[in-house]
Amino acid sequence: MKYRRILLVSAVVTLAFVSGGWLLQGPQTRATSAYERERLFEEILSYVARYYVDSVTAGDLYDMAIEGMLDRLNDPYTTFLKPEVYEELTINTTGDYGGVGIRIESRDQWITIVGPLADTPGDRAGLQAGDLIVEINGMTTKGWTTAQAADVMRGEPGTDVELKIGRAGIPEPMEFSITRARIHVNFVEGQSMVAPGVGYVQLTSVSREAPQELKAAIDALRADGAKSLILDLRANPGGILEQGVAIADLFLDQGEVVVKMKGRAPGATQTFAAETAEPWADMPMVVLVSRNTASAAEIISGALQDHDRALVLGTRTFGKGVAYVVLPLSETEALSVTTSRWYTPSGRSIDRPAPRFSQQVVARRVAAHPDSATPDTTQYRSASGRLLQGGGGIVPDVSLPDTLDAGEQEFARALGADLPKYRDVLARYSLDLKGQNGITDEEFQVTDAMLAEFLVRLRARGVEMPDSIWVGARDLVADQFGYEVVRNVFGRQAELLRRISNDIQVRRAVELLTVATTQEDLLASIPRN
Repeated sequence: MKYRRILLVSAVVTLAFVSGGWLLQGPQTRATSAYERERLFEEILSYVARYYVDSVTAGDLYDMAIEGMLDRLNDPYTTFLKPEVYEELTINTTGDYGGVGIRIESRDQWITIVGPLADTPGDRAGLQAGDLIVEINGMTTKGWTTAQAADVMRGEPGTDVELKIGRAGIPEPMEFSITRARIHVNFVEGQSMVAPGVGYVQLTSVSREAPQELKAAIDALRADGAKSLILDLRANPGGILEQGVAIADLFLDQGEVVVKMKGRAPGATQTFAAETAEPWADMPMVVLVSRNTASAAEIISGALQDHDRALVLGTRTFGKGVAYVVLPLSETEALSVTTSRWYTPSGRSIDRPAPRFSQQVVARRVAAHPDSATPDTTQYRSASGRLLQGGGGIVPDVSLPDTLDAGEQEFARALGADLPKYRDVLARYSLDLKGQNGITDEEFQVTDAMLAEFLVRLRARGVEMPDSIWVGARDLVADQFGYEVVRNVFGRQAELLRRISNDIQVRRAVELLTVATTQEDLLASIPRN
């Protein structure tokens, strides 16, 4: 009898599991209050932690719950920032970290120095563009990612890091003991005169120091004779709202609206306006934008376009038109919460609604369809009455895609998954030329012999590249190889100047500014809607 009772209980338990509920419990009234739902959640979490087939901790379940809750909001910008993401966000918005002051990337399985930042421990120690970091603190870096290397090299200012460096032309690795310092990354790059009277400056991020750094760069260009300006915001992911407003303020008159914010929370609906008089009102201006211009960089380009202060040239911008606050939860974790949407002074929504996917997927979809937008038939007008297009992102006054031609696109398709091998050949061959000391001119020409050797090396890495496809990509490869060699031999600034000289969008901006003496002349040079 006892044995039969055990069998009966076992059968009931088994049936309960199979049917998805406990037959021994009667139906429960669905909890509706916030308190009841909280209790229900804790009960479910407890059951899963105790009975789930695979071992899972309560801490892991809480993390899953947080991520699931935020994911259901269908907002890629409302996210839980884990320690490594929060640290990177802090560096990107402040430009400050403890380290040696070098830019790095992974090439040919080794961590390669793109270039040292000026007046940093790495720069003073003599590290050079193209150097290979083969060991950090006695650990080989072969196969490391840039994130792994950066994490080990960063640390408290005043502490030491041991590097072993491989350099082209020197047979044995060199050892460096470098004391970390507080590093500040300058987000203003490529400052240069690109034509008589035409200054160029690139802003790579809207960080805390960006307004002061940009003003100093433009003042320097003015001192060099700049009468007009190209502001390059392509690939600028944005940054801090207040600094975006401050940058727009540099080019607008006092009282002119920069951006409007609309949200539900107290203080989320605001209007930001310029507070000071513009110091360079006599400079005609072109702003370069791309599909990767986003966030606060879109606020800047939209405000200058709406007030007719700049002609915008390039492709439709990303469309990240939301404001969010970062709420620290601990020293290493934070929560990013969207609080409002941004509108240009004319009323255009900058935001391009994203599908319900991760931010990375959204970015890829926008990149694949850069001109896609939310239908918006409203007619928006600039201060002078020019017709402006809405629908998300900033639509340029002059659309000029910087795209590959048919032969170059075929080459890119042929590379496919072999793109890393192509980049490795770029790096290794350029370092070999550096070691031979044969490149003495920043404007050197890539020869047919160099391209032939490049193709031999590419095929030696197992990349199948038919001659017919290679011919169509010779100019593209020559440009990219030239950039790599110049950077490794002469430094990052020389590389940027070489890139600018081959840039079709910069060349078009120079053409427009060369014939325009005022901003009105510049805007009148393009068809009026």
